[in-house]
Amino acid sequence: MPQNELLSDVLRRDVGFLQMTVSDMSDGELAQRPVPGANTALWQLGHLITADAHMVNACAGRTVVELPAGFADRYAKSKAVENDPSKLGKKAELLALFEANRKKIADWVGTLSANDMAKPAPENLRSFLPTVGHVGLLLPGHLNMHIGQIQVLRRKLGKPVMF
Repeated sequence: MPQNELLSDVLRRDVGFLQMTVSDMSDGELAQRPVPGANTALWQLGHLITADAHMVNACAGRTVVELPAGFADRYAKSKAVENDPSKLGKKAELLALFEANRKKIADWVGTLSANDMAKPAPENLRSFLPTVGHVGLLLPGHLNMHIGQIQVLRRKLGKPVMF
């Protein structure tokens, strides 16, 4: 299987891991912090959506995924301290946007040639992600890192261990 097809498939399948992780959690539970200073899971979902969009759009040199107006500002690092549940978003809306965007990203990745994946990443990412392929491979890892953080919240809440 070519690299782009494998990565495209992984990007599609990752959505299910995230959905399973939060399926039995309410908006109120996802708005909690597992420990003081940790980010809420709702903020993390918004952060993942924003990060995916910024990195992929920069690599593509065009808009592959479009964020709703003000979305990136709502989930900026400076807003990670937000505790007002009304400002954190709703699980259903965030998951729907994540899934729709990941489909578009997976479709885009599926069109990349080996030469496209070997192209230099955008300058602001290049110090740690030298190529477009490296950026693409970061997306599942980034998601899984945050899924691990959400697993800590699950344990705090007494939810069943999933993985």
